[in-house]
Amino acid sequence: MIILFNPRSTTPGKQPLPLSLLSLAAVLDDETSWRLIDGNLERDSAGAILACAATVPAARPVILAVTVMPGPQVTHAVEVCRRVRAARPDMVVVWGGYFPTQHADTVLASPLVDFVVRSQGERAFLDLIQAITTGGDVAAIGGVSWKREGRVVHNPAGPMWALDDLPDLPYDRVPMERYLHRNYLGRRTAAYHSSFGCPFACAFCAVVAMSRRRWLHQSPPRMAASMTHLVRTYGVDAVQMHDMDFFISEERAAEFAHRIADLGLHWWALGRVDRLVEYSDATWRALARSGLKMVFSGAESGSDAQLAAMNKGGRSSTGRTLALVRRMRDYGIIPELSFVIGNPPDPLADFDTTRAFIRAIKRINPATEIVLYAYTPVPAGTAMFEQATALRFRFPETLDEWASPAWQQLSMRRGDGLPWVTRAVRTRVRNFERVLNAFYPTTTTGLGPAARTVLRGVSAWRYLSQRYEAPYELRVLQRLIRYQRPETTGF
Repeated sequence: MIILFNPRSTTPGKQPLPLSLLSLAAVLDDETSWRLIDGNLERDSAGAILACAATVPAARPVILAVTVMPGPQVTHAVEVCRRVRAARPDMVVVWGGYFPTQHADTVLASPLVDFVVRSQGERAFLDLIQAITTGGDVAAIGGVSWKREGRVVHNPAGPMWALDDLPDLPYDRVPMERYLHRNYLGRRTAAYHSSFGCPFACAFCAVVAMSRRRWLHQSPPRMAASMTHLVRTYGVDAVQMHDMDFFISEERAAEFAHRIADLGLHWWALGRVDRLVEYSDATWRALARSGLKMVFSGAESGSDAQLAAMNKGGRSSTGRTLALVRRMRDYGIIPELSFVIGNPPDPLADFDTTRAFIRAIKRINPATEIVLYAYTPVPAGTAMFEQATALRFRFPETLDEWASPAWQQLSMRRGDGLPWVTRAVRTRVRNFERVLNAFYPTTTTGLGPAARTVLRGVSAWRYLSQRYEAPYELRVLQRLIRYQRPETTGF
């Protein structure tokens, strides 16, 4: 029996489809029984796991596969695995996903976890199941970390699986109605992955360790067939493409846009500024006709020098970011730009530069969504990581410390607990953020015209005069007029 567990990661009512676990389920053969336990849906995840395991004959192994992102998922995964381990010490526990890929040594130092599957997991997980059930050689499985006589062993990376060779996701085995949500894109919005990885090596990004600078992608016919299935079978009218980078290939994006133009979908995806700004007018017209409504891009900084320090690669520049928001305005597609602010060694100066740049963006395209994150290191031998280490930044040494409230908060990338993001930096960032969001309450907020008018009217004097300090009146208004905040609820 394979139990696939998705730890709790969201606020109630916003459960994302657990795509990584469905991808694992898709490759299991028909004779392998599996059940998906979603912590975002289950009140008692550990109880549900143990009840499922209790149906398995004693002679058969039970494997618990857990996908884990940094932040709330770590906390919930540790809590659930501790209860499961205490009740069923015979159960084999396997972790995979971003967090264990980056921190396999720390994860395996805990008695709660037996194996870690790093990077793309489908092939390694299948081989690991075979080894566990037949007594095979775990040392021969690429991409697996494990324990031998108390010592952590990291097997070399294995080959990756071409995405068109993987089966379709078993949507019929999960309660799809609970994963379709109303938002700014549509009434029944679904999540989808059409690619894996990214060929770039940005110094702050977890994708680098996850994909080893590889980009694997589905073909446009496969993608279009999946969209058609979602529309016709489940009534989906909008899709969020949660690819690490959807727009690496202009040819692929353009063909996909042509193939889905008649489906009536609205969609959202992530892409790099330096790639998108080079797309042809014909491709942009096709994307707009296909229903593309918003693109998330990492603008990251208002300084070209800082972009270079971040190892953004390609032809990234502030000038290209301004050119992209102008171009997207012309095609009616909203840019959603994230910025990594408060970077060492001078976080206040770094933020002031980026704040001025954000104002320039808003002058060109007021509809642009702005998401502010604090630089939170990832394990990497980069100059940014070395600076963070010199400022006394250290990763937790135990899984329990990672699961603590302090590290759960820090993993949300809001700056709390980072030694270089002082109280003065946090205050300056959040005051500006409050004024900006009030003066420009943009698409994803879900606010009506009246609320927008009130917020903009009350905040106008502050934004226009650049007086951001102590916006108490906006704090009160934004408690009374609640709306989605992309920097804390995710995109």
